[in-house]
Amino acid sequence: MADVILKAQNLSKVYTMGAEKVYALKGVSLDIIRGDYVSIMGPSGSGKSTFFNIVGGLDKPTEGEVFMDGQRFGDLNSSQMAWVRCHKVGYIFQSFNLIPSMTALENVSIARIFSGLTPSEARKDATAVLEQVGLGHRLHHIPAELSGGQQQRVAIARALVNRPEVILADEPTGNLDLRTGEEIINLLGKMQKEMNITVITATHDMKMLSASDVVVWIQDGQVARIANRDEVKIEVGTIDGNTLA
Repeated sequence: MADVILKAQNLSKVYTMGAEKVYALKGVSLDIIRGDYVSIMGPSGSGKSTFFNIVGGLDKPTEGEVFMDGQRFGDLNSSQMAWVRCHKVGYIFQSFNLIPSMTALENVSIARIFSGLTPSEARKDATAVLEQVGLGHRLHHIPAELSGGQQQRVAIARALVNRPEVILADEPTGNLDLRTGEEIINLLGKMQKEMNITVITATHDMKMLSASDVVVWIQDGQVARIANRDEVKIEVGTIDGNTLA
């Protein structure tokens, strides 16, 4: 039987704008298997980012439930939910969300300090994960001294440093050029395999297809289609004439 790490059950999200109700999600259900690389795809306004925020515990659904390792988010109080966000989930954002005045080492260390480690322990762990993502030579540089790709690597290191079970990446290549975006996709795939982490991305970047085990298309707040890696390989190969690794 498949090991489901995240279960979304009949999720709906409704925003009230004056007398009008806007449905961002309309009864979305999805099982995410432990260790998979899942891409949630769809155009702007499709509901993919809303889904991403809800399964990551950053937002609450109007209706429906989210379960992680069988634990229902709705049963957790604010302190317990904060523990889940700190220890079980790592977040990567399109805009990097780094603290401008802090070095790469400090930006990653602070996540470890919030998890309960001493500053010296946090720096040791942060150094190790920055070296793992190829930034051992940039530990003491602030974000303004780093390229976009390097800043995203710092953000990935910060997401990984607490050894989460799930990485949630919201448009991780959105602010990057083609080559750098491919490097980040490859790095996420490498971390997924080496650390057995479940990676969930919200994206409209077609380059994500070749790295994904599962692709979920969301349209108008509903799951339009789900495809596994082999199905995606065939379709993309038909489109561009290339064979995907």
